[in-house]
Amino acid sequence: MSLGLIIEPLGGSYDRKTFSCGVLALDQYLHELASQDVKRRVRNCFVAADRDVDLIAGYYTLAASSVPITSLPEDLTRRLPRYPVLPAILIGRLAVDTRYQGQRVGSILIVDALRRCAQAAPASFALIVDAKDDKAAAFYCKYGFRPFQDRRLSLFLSVATALKLFG
Repeated sequence: MSLGLIIEPLGGSYDRKTFSCGVLALDQYLHELASQDVKRRVRNCFVAADRDVDLIAGYYTLAASSVPITSLPEDLTRRLPRYPVLPAILIGRLAVDTRYQGQRVGSILIVDALRRCAQAAPASFALIVDAKDDKAAAFYCKYGFRPFQDRRLSLFLSVATALKLFG
């Protein structure tokens, strides 16, 4: 299978119903809810589209969020203003179609998300993710994410770090 991928905002030109990542909730989100969330400006959804065969190889979502300062490690909070919460961007969902798993599409998606957020989000302190399990958490840790003090499967990466790595 070709990997002529282009990452773009979700549009109406791709058949979302054929997407299957093996996790029903992630499949249903793309099939039924993603376009509604985009229209309502609740989340942005970006798809990795394989234009050679007109398939969605994977997708991720971005949404505004916040981080309680008390959940951050002390080495970071020393240098931050004492606001109770800091602005953040949530990478809410990230999924790869089973036909593309094992071909680094997940890595392509996360790097695109980090680059997009680092370049467009100067008023956000961090990017955050809620990993579904330890394997997913390990995936995000490869890209510099660190666990919050109080939630081991919730991870963050400062936008400053993302800018250094991907800006």
